Amino acid sequence: MALTVLDTPIRYGLVSRLLHWGMALLFAWQFTSATAHWLFPDTPFETFFWGTHYPVGVLLLTLVVLRALWALVNSSCRPPSVSVMATLGHLALYGLMIAVPTIALVCQFGSGRSLEVFGVSLMSGFEGEEITWMTDLGGLLHGELGWVLLALVVGHIVMAVLHRKLTHHDVLARMAR
Repeated sequence: MALTVLDTPIRYGLVSRLLHWGMALLFAWQFTSATAHWLFPDTPFETFFWGTHYPVGVLLLTLVVLRALWALVNSSCRPPSVSVMATLGHLALYGLMIAVPTIALVCQFGSGRSLEVFGVSLMSGFEGEEITWMTDLGGLLHGELGWVLLALVVGHIVMAVLHRKLTHHDVLARMAR
């Protein structure tokens, strides 16, 4: 079967697959950087990975918005969801993939620090006191929701395998073959 660019009712097309697997690799990198920051502070391992956390987070936020738009454009021709729970799981994944980096950006802005990503200035920063509610929001939710996102990603992988083994819905093949 030839791989098409657009999605079909049977399988995801090239664009959807590139977005899915590219983001999967970037999320693996991002969760590695967060784990390094948490478990191995002040080590070369943490320094290497943590230095990429902000730019990769911004890239992931950009890609998830593009991916959501692509899904909307292709909604009439995509493979159908196998259940209501699968739909809810995907909505939760998308919600967290947007919320976690957005909360980080709000926190960054509230701190008054500038943010430059891949040589592009996204926030210039400001003088004066930080905006406490913004920094508190990030401190309270960014990391915790990030770990919830990781749990959902693991659940997403487990469910793809279980669907194949228990229900004979080979949902992984729609994104992998």
